[in-house]
Amino acid sequence: MSVEPTPTPKLNAFPFFVKVEGALVVIVGEGDEALAKARLLSQSSARLLVVAETPEPALVAWTAENNVELRREAYGPAHLEGAVLAFAATGDETSDRRISEDARARKVAVNCVDRPDLCDFFTPALVNRAPVAVAIGTEGAGPVLAQMIRARIDRMLSPSLGRLATLAASLRDRVEHLVPKGNLRRRFWKSFFEGAPARAMEIGHFDEAQEAAEELLARRLERRGHVALVGAGPGSEDLLTLRAQRFLMEADVIVFDALVPEAVVAVGRRDAERIGVGKRKGCHSKTQSEINDLLVALARQGKQVVRLKCGDPLVFGRAGEEMAALRDANLSYEVVPGVTAALAAAADFELPLTLRGVSSSLVLTTGHDLHGESLPDWAGLALGGATLAVYMGRSNAADVASRLIDAGLSPDTGVAVAENASLPYRRMFHGTLADLPALSERTDLAGPVMTVIGDAVAGAKLDRSEPLAAHNRQTQMEAQKQGMPQ
Repeated sequence: MSVEPTPTPKLNAFPFFVKVEGALVVIVGEGDEALAKARLLSQSSARLLVVAETPEPALVAWTAENNVELRREAYGPAHLEGAVLAFAATGDETSDRRISEDARARKVAVNCVDRPDLCDFFTPALVNRAPVAVAIGTEGAGPVLAQMIRARIDRMLSPSLGRLATLAASLRDRVEHLVPKGNLRRRFWKSFFEGAPARAMEIGHFDEAQEAAEELLARRLERRGHVALVGAGPGSEDLLTLRAQRFLMEADVIVFDALVPEAVVAVGRRDAERIGVGKRKGCHSKTQSEINDLLVALARQGKQVVRLKCGDPLVFGRAGEEMAALRDANLSYEVVPGVTAALAAAADFELPLTLRGVSSSLVLTTGHDLHGESLPDWAGLALGGATLAVYMGRSNAADVASRLIDAGLSPDTGVAVAENASLPYRRMFHGTLADLPALSERTDLAGPVMTVIGDAVAGAKLDRSEPLAAHNRQTQMEAQKQGMPQ
């Protein structure tokens, strides 16, 4: 039975930024929680009002030092008039609930400390590089986790990032006037935030950063299009290489195969154009020649193109034809390796593809090579003890098994099969070469299948996989029930 992919979890609280410049934000409470919220909100340009009938000394001192209005009086609904946000931090559930109800009646968004059911919004852990802000939220489930993530991000971001962003804002109108929208403008800003202006700002040389930005704006030279043939890996997005991720984030266009999961394509820049080119068994939306022409056309338009291929582009990916087309058109390209399916399947099984004293070589192949009259050269390697990794081998599994057995490979040779290798919903099977024909009969395997054959399979961990022979027995039992010949 095929297992459906696990859907992406949905957020119950969607993050966004509220304009609070000069707006009234009310905090009701007398102790540490009220002080914590006041300190957090003081990082904004909001007008703060703290309402506390008997405020603790620390709260009194902080409001005085920071010129924040403190009203030493009992809370009343009138305190919320004109507010855009309200915080209930009294520590008393009855009081917090009353504040929450009053705020909602006046259409004021409210947060009640440690009472998620009374909250319209949650306050994030905040990394402040004004005007840049990074907010981390857990919907109230893990404040400590949010703080841990905040600390990591805080270390990652330069203290000068805010000044760099402010300089960028001062240039925005001129950039929009001088640099064409789209590809060229994105490149300008990338060079600004990663190049000389950023480096000068990093060491505190504001004048040099301005000069570097002016020079960058004066140059604004058009760059040629470029194609990156990127390995998408076996399907799990966290198996993308860092280089693959970088190219996806910089791409103007992502041209992807049908078997590349949506989660991998989604790693790319959100506004990148996405073009699916099909090419899975029995369903080709574009011919290889059409794909070649598409890549050439996009690069000639000056686009930064990612050609996203399953696994590694140079392993059964027809990258050779695409590279030839780009070379003939005198266009810039490069190859970004990916984790090929054989390695992912081996990792799923904890299977050593080479095993000292057992197998010292590995053959990557497809079962389609066995359709001819003579055995391909790699069949001889299999007889010599090489591990075979057979791609796209479900439909011709019976041919693979029979031809290898006829050539002299023992029917007892170990076999490991993975469908959707590396993904959470992968399925794994094991058995012998004699069991392999059962794979051809299975109609429940819709995902890509990788088959590993050889004595090295004996080193695999098979406790999470299903015996191939079990399906043979089930098929035979069903045939007997229906009076069909076996």
